[in-house]
Amino acid sequence: MNPATVLGMIGGIFLLAVTIALTARDYSAFWNLPGLGIVLGGTIAATLVSYPLHEVLRVFRVFIIVLRSERYYAKEDMEEIVEVSRQWFKGNLAAIESRLDEIRNPYLRMGIQLVIDDTPLDDILTLLQWRMTRLRAKETAEAQVFRTMAMFAPAFGMLGTLVGLINMLFGMEGSDFESIGINLGIALITTFYGIILANLVFKPIAIKMERRTEQRVMLMNMVLEGITLMSKGRSPAYIRETLKSFMARYEDEIRQ
Repeated sequence: MNPATVLGMIGGIFLLAVTIALTARDYSAFWNLPGLGIVLGGTIAATLVSYPLHEVLRVFRVFIIVLRSERYYAKEDMEEIVEVSRQWFKGNLAAIESRLDEIRNPYLRMGIQLVIDDTPLDDILTLLQWRMTRLRAKETAEAQVFRTMAMFAPAFGMLGTLVGLINMLFGMEGSDFESIGINLGIALITTFYGIILANLVFKPIAIKMERRTEQRVMLMNMVLEGITLMSKGRSPAYIRETLKSFMARYEDEIRQ
């Protein structure tokens, strides 16, 4: 599990729990199953209307991956590029071909394969950039699903509020104050649920997925730069220093 994700979730839940504990006379007032059903069920239903079923299911699978602490092998990929370029610089094609199956990054493996197949550099760049663009578009669309859910959740919270208020107004004709209280509780708690789900669950997940995409694209850009230099016949030392500068610049920009 990603430490930042765990800390954020625990911190958010703890903050809510402390606030409720210090202000509420009855803790059970903050648990309302019909209200939660309106917000969560309505949000999921609206999302299914907006997107195909297979996209929604795929997004939830990606969400599980995002929750885990994912490691990026930038340094290992850089060393892999340098080592392969060293063999390429020597003209040792057999050593490169025997090493290909050991490369874990499929993007890097494909780039090296294109180079040793004497593919023109323009064609290599076109294919690698297309793969990068495709990945960015795919993962951006996945994050957009959660942004859409963050937009729907408060709206269904307001819908639950309207349902509760309508039922409360009809109940005011009699003297059933218990029914009035229940409906008023639904009216208020659904908005509460909508805000919590949107700002503590759906929107943070979308941001985390977008951040993950940027890190993956950064790594692909580094690989692209290395493959370009290798194809141009640059020395392994030059490639190493260029990729080091590339990574350092990225770190500086990402921290600003």
